[in-house]
Amino acid sequence: MDLMFDISGLTSDEEEFSSSKKDVLKYLKMIGVDTRFISYTPQKIYINNLRFSKFSRTREKTFKKKYPEIDVVRNKLFQKICYKSSKVLSDEIKPESVILMPKDNFMVELLLEPYTRKYGVKLVYGGVHDLKVNPLILDDEVNNIFEGIFKGEGLNLTKGDNEIYPLINVSIDWINSFLEMDNQELLDCENKDELAISFSEFLQDVAPQYRENVLTAAEFVDLKNKKLKAEK
Repeated sequence: MDLMFDISGLTSDEEEFSSSKKDVLKYLKMIGVDTRFISYTPQKIYINNLRFSKFSRTREKTFKKKYPEIDVVRNKLFQKICYKSSKVLSDEIKPESVILMPKDNFMVELLLEPYTRKYGVKLVYGGVHDLKVNPLILDDEVNNIFEGIFKGEGLNLTKGDNEIYPLINVSIDWINSFLEMDNQELLDCENKDELAISFSEFLQDVAPQYRENVLTAAEFVDLKNKKLKAEK
């Protein structure tokens, strides 16, 4: 529960806060919100982690008095997506990295935006970079694995060097459910292999959590194979 607070003494009457990203984030910090755990857009503030952001209802009311035109999104599904994504990104992103972003991918934009404050990274859309975002989703990677097996190619893991995968642990159902609630354009799977898709649909009916297990098993086997080759 929030302690009652008065921010009137924190700013002078003459101080103005514009609608710029810098000022919005400055004001959020001033009222006690940890901006490392929110995603900023000019129209909406998305809460990534309710507990760590400290973005309580009381603070939201204070924020809305200053910025009534900016919505605060408390979407539990989005928070779950952020949690799954953070398990990958926290291991792969280094402080002050320059990250090449995909164009026109709203979901990836939301997930990576807080890392400009968490780790001081710079998000770019061309030129020199340290890491590249690959927007591969869980469904596509699992279908890639099945496709490779059915075609006799072995494990078909698509992970490349110097790439990060914010959506690799997130299903398209979760992503599109959130995007639909937020009135955003939906995504589609890239892998169109009919046999892989049919097998995925069959497994979905009998074991809804199979995708993460398939990916974990495939990565384990791939790592074992690489170690055996290195020892020869």
